[in-house]
Amino acid sequence: GWCPLSPTGAQSTQLLVEPPWMPAVLWDRVTLTCQGSGTTGATTWYKDGQRWGQEGCHNFTVTESGTYMCDRPGTGLSPPVHVVNATPVLQVPARALLEGDSLTLSCRV
Repeated sequence: GWCPLSPTGAQSTQLLVEPPWMPAVLWDRVTLTCQGSGTTGATTWYKDGQRWGQEGCHNFTVTESGTYMCDRPGTGLSPPVHVVNATPVLQVPARALLEGDSLTLSCRV
């Protein structure tokens, strides 16, 4: 699969979003990829704070709106990713942003 380096390095679990916009919208056919240390089969997923059924998969296409996190041995729990089913939605790039960066906003309907 597609697993680029996370902006915060390899010491934490990251939840990568494709297409790379936040908030993610359900009708974009969003794929979530869990990146961290250990084997991909050791991934544990959480949806809305509850352990969730995609055990062992390191990526999947989202079919329900909600808040997703993943856990990998050694690097722990990822930050949450919110997937919404709304329109219109104002999106920003799903990457680390610093003060002074130029920013493209996307208004989706």
